[in-house]
Amino acid sequence: MQSQTAASESTAQQDSLRRRAFITNIGNGYFPTKYFNFDLRYLIKFNQYEGFRTGLGAITNDAFSNRYRVTGYLSYGFRDAKFKYSIGGGTRIRPRSNTWINVAYTDDLQETGSSTFLTDKRFFTIFQPRLLNIDLFHRFINRTISLEHRISPHLLSEIQLARTDVLPTYSYIFYIDDTSYHDFNLSTSIVSLQWSPFSRYEYVKDKLKELKKGFPQFTLQYTQSYKNLFGGDFNFLKLDFRSVYQLEHANNALTTVTMRAGIAKGKTPLTHLYHTYPNNITKETILQRFSVAGLNSFETMYFNEFFSDRFTTLQLKHFFKPFKITERYQPQLVLITRYALGDMNHIERHQNVTFGTLDKGYTESGVEINKLLFGFGLSFAYRYGAYHLPREEDNIAFKFTFNLTL
Repeated sequence: MQSQTAASESTAQQDSLRRRAFITNIGNGYFPTKYFNFDLRYLIKFNQYEGFRTGLGAITNDAFSNRYRVTGYLSYGFRDAKFKYSIGGGTRIRPRSNTWINVAYTDDLQETGSSTFLTDKRFFTIFQPRLLNIDLFHRFINRTISLEHRISPHLLSEIQLARTDVLPTYSYIFYIDDTSYHDFNLSTSIVSLQWSPFSRYEYVKDKLKELKKGFPQFTLQYTQSYKNLFGGDFNFLKLDFRSVYQLEHANNALTTVTMRAGIAKGKTPLTHLYHTYPNNITKETILQRFSVAGLNSFETMYFNEFFSDRFTTLQLKHFFKPFKITERYQPQLVLITRYALGDMNHIERHQNVTFGTLDKGYTESGVEINKLLFGFGLSFAYRYGAYHLPREEDNIAFKFTFNLTL
């Protein structure tokens, strides 16, 4: 009888662990199977260039191999009627430091002026609100080799070498050295570091687990583009920085401060310069501009309104204690202020596009009431200061919010 009870308890524990692992995978955007996990990020998306986009991605898991991995995706845009895809793989050479050597080939679209950090962890949401309204993309064909390495529990690094063909989907001309470029080639190296000095970690079976996320956190990335190396057309460099701080209050309130900065020096095309994550559609009325607010975007700044070769943004959010109406229904009030400062040299190099600079400083403030119904809420933002527009309603953004994650 005791052996049967012990066996039942063991089975129940194993089932509980499997359920927990399944929920963790779903929360990270994966649907697990025996040897590989489907990547839910590619199922369905929408933007102004591709229209609806659907696809499927997958990555092998530890049951397939804890030393090797294969990853890839295939997507199709219905409006541009084109497939996009990526295929890659990696080998882990040091388990304890989670050191991987990876290679990949990608043919896809990227938003012009966007910038990401190699070391950013995967963040999955059911859909990306800001993506709905983006219309300025460039196609890129990317061949990369990279090295991931955790230098210490608190310091994560990644180095990448890439050869990229860039083909803008709009009539952009980069005029430099008496030569006009519509499409061009880049050869780049990127070094990215993420430092979390106040987080707590421990090793479990040679795998590092984060016990507590500490703040502030810092990310630094250096990009160098080389002319005449593997057919690269331009020399330029970029330096990107981000700092995130969270302060938890005793009454379950939360204050977050996010600072981002970047600078590009040299002969840098618009595709690799900076916007500051605008999220407002260029339409006549407030209701026509009604859409979904982003998580960290400028809601009153119009798409393609500003570009910079050097910029700084500061965002402050204060989350009040949720209103506990019932155990399940707890809306939350958030106060937000955002500031952006930027500028650009040699605007004349970028032809067939029209945009301004942020040298006077851009300011917006607003309020959100989140989780009113099924993760949806409402957002109101107002644009003021140096870039206040003559027509009052053009300074106002009224939108949905969406804060449900798996």
